[in-house]
Amino acid sequence: MPASEPVRLGRKRALPSCPNPLFLKWLTELRDEAKEKGHKIQYTYQKAISSLTKYPLPLRSAKEAKILQNFGDGICKILDEKLQRYYRENGSNASIHCLPKGAPPLGRTDNSNNLAPSRKKNAAGDEGKEMGGGGKRKKREYVPQKRSGGYAVLLTLYRQTQIPGSKGFMFKLELQTEAQHLCDKSFTVPDLGSKYTAWSSVSTLIQKNLVIKTHNPARFSLTEEGLALAERLASAEQETKGGAKGDGEEVRSQGEELEEEEEGVVDLTESGEDEEKEDSNSLTKRAACVTQPMNDEGRVCSSAHPQNSQTTGKKLNGECLLPGNYEIILCVDFIETTGGSHHRKQELVKELQRNGVHFDVRKLNVGDFLWVAREKVAPLPGQLRAPAGKELVLDYIIERKRMDDLCGSIIDGRFREQKFRMKRCGLRRPIYLVEGNGSAASHLSLPETTLQQAIVNTQVVDGFFVKRVQDVRESAAYLTVMTRYLTKLYQNCSLICRSRELEGDARSDTGERGSPSCSLMSFAEFNYGAVKNKCQTVREVFARQLMQISGLSGDKATAILEQYSTPHSLLTAYEQCANEAEKEKLLSCIRYGKLKRNLGPALSRTLYQLYCTQGALS
Repeated sequence: MPASEPVRLGRKRALPSCPNPLFLKWLTELRDEAKEKGHKIQYTYQKAISSLTKYPLPLRSAKEAKILQNFGDGICKILDEKLQRYYRENGSNASIHCLPKGAPPLGRTDNSNNLAPSRKKNAAGDEGKEMGGGGKRKKREYVPQKRSGGYAVLLTLYRQTQIPGSKGFMFKLELQTEAQHLCDKSFTVPDLGSKYTAWSSVSTLIQKNLVIKTHNPARFSLTEEGLALAERLASAEQETKGGAKGDGEEVRSQGEELEEEEEGVVDLTESGEDEEKEDSNSLTKRAACVTQPMNDEGRVCSSAHPQNSQTTGKKLNGECLLPGNYEIILCVDFIETTGGSHHRKQELVKELQRNGVHFDVRKLNVGDFLWVAREKVAPLPGQLRAPAGKELVLDYIIERKRMDDLCGSIIDGRFREQKFRMKRCGLRRPIYLVEGNGSAASHLSLPETTLQQAIVNTQVVDGFFVKRVQDVRESAAYLTVMTRYLTKLYQNCSLICRSRELEGDARSDTGERGSPSCSLMSFAEFNYGAVKNKCQTVREVFARQLMQISGLSGDKATAILEQYSTPHSLLTAYEQCANEAEKEKLLSCIRYGKLKRNLGPALSRTLYQLYCTQGALS
């Protein structure tokens, strides 16, 4: 080697400069930001960087980069927004093919490999300060991005704790409703092309030990770490509100829009529907929901007078379905179409089809038939199936009983339990569809008079509407007439999604008997709440226990539970009684039902003997 030739010391040959340094700089920043947070979106950014560095021609806008591999609509949208901000700050004639003056040169985030040998030692020393005892780099504290789902949830839970006398926790739907105005993404509806919502961030908060989830239905509250972080976020929020808001106010990180806070990754390179276009129909519906007037009973007023949108919005627990944007569908429990007498059950389906009834077979956890208002959703371009529309349950539910089934359910106790569950399911119009006549009960183990008395009690005592039919064809005819009646009844109604979790079981019924309720539960919440064997509270188990006693109806059990919600509270009350006679009469004066009758001494004595007798009952 000639002596005049310099020694290269293994340095890499300098690569040709990128003709689009500004785009490269922004992509590098996005990648590094995602890498620091541990988001998998960093790999998507890295692929885009590799494609951009190989492209030899200058780009005038980010949309031109869509010809490159790994550049999808999401990345192009981010770069175009940054480009527009760059033009506002530097002028519309600013060059985008060179870095602005004073900007650091492009390079890797980990600059230790590019440092001069004399500086590597200092860099290594500084890095060692950040190492833990095991030699691993300390993890950065997790702080959710502003206006993200995690940010909104923490702030909402913190504000709940600051209310005097607050319960210290929030239910899911309550938390979603209160946190929505603090978040840019929806807590219930995923973005186009994604399956995640802002609520997905709650699992991250639980994993980071910032939020704790307990009970069933779920209750969400802050841990000590979450309370400290939420307090800092609230202080920063107050400072932001107190300061002047100018054109330089930062919006949330663009990477946060793309990175799903669960373990999923959004493919930004996918060439599909333009993600920056929001569904105009959903915007129209959302705007209409806010402006729909409502009366004190929670119903939408037919004559629309302008109201304060903020006040109206507080009354809405969820979405709104406007007239013409939904259709009435009959839902049939799958047990009514399978098993048992296959021929007889298929006859019902064929009759409904022959009558032109639009029905859907699905699993119903209570009842055999009900109706839902299903949102009309058009298929999206490029997708095989139309997205699932929202479904609200109308207030009508039917339990179908043939005479033999009625007899069997009375013998094994299902009859009383089913009536109790239908009354507690949250729907106001329970109906019993009794199929068959007296001759059909002649061969059964119970006398016809007993069955007729059970049917009368269902209507008079329990308050159910009872419809008598002869056979399957008449049952299908009744379902057909009801479907057409409800379609007409609800055709001009704006339907509001209500939460049974927030509002309880009580529903205002001050209007006429035939007037439709416009405040309805979603089908998902209704069906989950009606699960028979789900995890139950002590109060629910106690109610089931009381219902097994002969002569103790659902109204009587409810009245007892209002006084004594658990067996422990009842036994404690017995212990506080002075003598046996007082114990036997403890429950006799409890009033039940609409007529407010006393429970009576006989039933009170039976309950005392059941819960306080040692050993076997005589």
